[in-house]
Amino acid sequence: MFAMRRTQFAKWALLLLALVLTSNFLLYHSSFSSIIIPEESVWVVSGSLLDLALVAPLLLLAAFRLTAKQFIGLIASGIILARLLIPSSYIEPFSGLVYAAIGLEVLVIAAEAALIFFLCYHFPKILRSIKNQEESPLFTLFPATFAVVKPNPLVSVVLSEALVVYYAFFSWKKRAPDTPYTVSLHKNTSAIAFYIMLIHAIIIETIGLHWFLHEKSLMLSMILLILNIYSVLYFLAEIQVIRLNPLTVKDGSVQLSLGLSKRMTFHLDSIESIRWGEPAKKDALEFIANDIETGEPQLVINFKAPQKATLFYGRTKEVSQIALKVDNPEKLKNLLEQ
Repeated sequence: MFAMRRTQFAKWALLLLALVLTSNFLLYHSSFSSIIIPEESVWVVSGSLLDLALVAPLLLLAAFRLTAKQFIGLIASGIILARLLIPSSYIEPFSGLVYAAIGLEVLVIAAEAALIFFLCYHFPKILRSIKNQEESPLFTLFPATFAVVKPNPLVSVVLSEALVVYYAFFSWKKRAPDTPYTVSLHKNTSAIAFYIMLIHAIIIETIGLHWFLHEKSLMLSMILLILNIYSVLYFLAEIQVIRLNPLTVKDGSVQLSLGLSKRMTFHLDSIESIRWGEPAKKDALEFIANDIETGEPQLVINFKAPQKATLFYGRTKEVSQIALKVDNPEKLKNLLEQ
């Protein structure tokens, strides 16, 4: 949900954040707490509240691109975290501030719940819009939804999970497109076999680890079980997305995706140059299917102006260059030159 800033300070900000959280935890939950914290602890607690409610959100703001609403939510979350971290005997004088933060979080959650209800209310209309279009739901779900509901990070997360559910459960009767306008990216690679291997490994690990942890910690075993089930569903969806969404060049437009993690649509007129057999820049967005060895791009496309690519959870990224590896380079060359 949060896009990390591409600056050197972003990594330092995360390191400082870890230091702030660790130091505050050790301050109240170590064998030296009784020695470090004085009897008049109000100033120490005030410093911890300042760290968790202001310094920590500012460090997150330095590391990630946050909206004003997200930043305010982090401030409230920092105060609630302080309540959980600091013993009640120390934080009692600040109980009013804690209750105010809890109230703010409740309001934020209520607003998000209302947004999800609004999305569900308009879902039949969104579904009709998707069915009236020839393109894959991978490319139509987000535009059809945002035509009705204002773009929002939470909505993007819900839509991304909806795509996982759709492709994992409801897409198996569909056949992979094989038309004069499509070129696959995975058939000459071990991408599908790689995901099948991961699914087998997760299932085996789930059976063994869940059985072992069940007697040790029921809660931990259930959490790991849920995460593993989701991982299997995600990889099943990834297989189907790769199979059912080949590169498509039609009506002067290119639709390109590689699983759930990256996709984009651009016009042929936006291409500045196409370079075959040359290396790509480090910041190029790669559409190269997983293989036993790291695949080298067959072609690199440079754009006249940055184009928008959609990543997982609906995050967007401006790209000036993409690198591709396809199963039929000659066919793609003819499509791009049409």
